[in-house]
Amino acid sequence: MQVSSIKNSNLLIDFLKVFAALLIILHHLSSYGQVAVDARTVLPGLMTWLFEYGRYAVQIFLVMAGYLACQSLTRFANAKFSIRQLLRVIINRYLRLFAPYIAALLFTIACAWLARFWVNDEFVGETETLSQFIAHLFFLQGILGLDSISAGAWYVAIDWQLYSVLAVLLISFSSYQALIWLIGITAVSSLLYFNRSSEYEAYFIYFIGSYGLGVLAYLAKNFADKKIQGFAKLALMLIGVIIVASSFHQIWLRNFLAWFVALLLLIAGNTHYPSINGASSELKVALLRAIKWTSQRSYCAFLIHFAFILLANAIYIATGLHNHENGAIALGLMLGVVLSSGIAANYLYRWVEVPSAKLKI
Repeated sequence: MQVSSIKNSNLLIDFLKVFAALLIILHHLSSYGQVAVDARTVLPGLMTWLFEYGRYAVQIFLVMAGYLACQSLTRFANAKFSIRQLLRVIINRYLRLFAPYIAALLFTIACAWLARFWVNDEFVGETETLSQFIAHLFFLQGILGLDSISAGAWYVAIDWQLYSVLAVLLISFSSYQALIWLIGITAVSSLLYFNRSSEYEAYFIYFIGSYGLGVLAYLAKNFADKKIQGFAKLALMLIGVIIVASSFHQIWLRNFLAWFVALLLLIAGNTHYPSINGASSELKVALLRAIKWTSQRSYCAFLIHFAFILLANAIYIATGLHNHENGAIALGLMLGVVLSSGIAANYLYRWVEVPSAKLKI
């Protein structure tokens, strides 16, 4: 990896990507199959914590996604409104997500087919139907009430919904003050109402609270107009006050986490990698390059890890290892899933995600 590619990257965002992706993989490992059950006998406290709180990594993803989406979309905000331009932006986002997503889905379908010979568990699911697969192609599986083929498929659909809504707002609104008001009100409505009912979890409104915090953090940190920066900071702080006040009725840790990540991005969202020179230790250089390398492949790892959870459980049962109820073996398989996901993510990134970045209109 070139040193220049590290210098031009954002250390905090790359680190958060790596941390959140690893945490969600470990959460799914603690949740699915006989491997998770037996691993719990060795590390009951850690496995329970991962099962209960590992899913909160989604809040980190959402806040970062809002921050990065705003960074990407603000360049269109001052241009004259054009429905063609708006559609181009939305479709290009779809194409950006599509290729690695579909490749991972196909691999997951193959692994699920194999796993069904030995694993009789709800998380493996029924044999996929053509209509179910087509719904996944257009990110409609949640809206249509269909089972998800992979544990991460729902997030990709929501990300596209959120990005599309933000694109409509940024390209349509001529006043950033009005935009910040709208995002702030919508975010609060989501955090305090919509995000607390599973009825809305297939739609952007369920998640736009955390996503909107990321948008406000970007505007407060990087927008050229200082008045808009100040207004976005004020909105971010007021939302924090509302979150604290609402906790007197009921504490929602995910709201506090989302707000904390937004504040972290506000404070250090532009932190670049430290310079690498002759005096830098080999350990420091290796660590920085590992963060960058892993961050680039975090999306692919997120997409493909569920397939290896299926394979790990299939191997565990097919070989009869589950009869020993050995937690150490189960933990070894979990480690294998993490390593296999990293290796597969590397090839998915190099062979699919990078080439597919050229798919634009």
